[in-house]
Amino acid sequence: MALQEEFEKQGNWLFRYRSILPLIILLIGIILYLRTEIYPEIFFLAENRYEIYYGRVCLLISLLGLAIRVYTVGHTPANTSGRNTKAQIADSLNTTGIYSLVSHPLYLGNFFMWLGVALLIANFWFLITFVLAYWIYYERIMFAEEQFLRSKFGITYMEWANRVPAFIPIFNLKKFVKPQFAFSWKKVLKKEKNGLAATFLIFAFFDILGELKEGKVYFDYTLLASCLLIGLLYVILKYFKTYTNLLNERDR
Repeated sequence: MALQEEFEKQGNWLFRYRSILPLIILLIGIILYLRTEIYPEIFFLAENRYEIYYGRVCLLISLLGLAIRVYTVGHTPANTSGRNTKAQIADSLNTTGIYSLVSHPLYLGNFFMWLGVALLIANFWFLITFVLAYWIYYERIMFAEEQFLRSKFGITYMEWANRVPAFIPIFNLKKFVKPQFAFSWKKVLKKEKNGLAATFLIFAFFDILGELKEGKVYFDYTLLASCLLIGLLYVILKYFKTYTNLLNERDR
């Protein structure tokens, strides 16, 4: 099999199981995080007055990734930029809004969401491994997606792809094109509630794990309270999505 077809085949397979990589990262991260708690001297901010702020900075990086996803999803029509896992779906080609600056903004958002977690582990080699694994993993997924879009939208896709980078955004805002669709909070709440809840849950888990390992109870109560409130919000939104039409919008 030619390398092009092999990459596409691998990308389609990884696309279907792309939720597995975060779980592997999380499992390895937990082990390394416990090691850091057992040997705190290996943490570069150990016994430093700024150590207390490190977790907050990591959380902000993850929330930056979530914000990128929120902005992207909020301006897209139905059957594009979704969380589908079985096959590629694209009823239309997104080329406006953030898609006028980068062609894979959702994966850029995912990267920052997990970069915050990887930084929280405070292990240099784990961070490097995460970046390389993410690159190899999602490079093939993006390749498969581009093959699908090229075959479906032809020259329209090629013209757009030739002027927009795949992963590192254009920082010239003069090239920004106003989004075709107005921002939809309903779609964001319906589609991105999982990411919001998971982010706060993971950071709260690491906070509790670290304190219990040290035999302390000096938890980050602001983080824990935020986690509980967002968990409650998740349950409410899940109910609305499952049993009502409050979060539904035509063509969104």
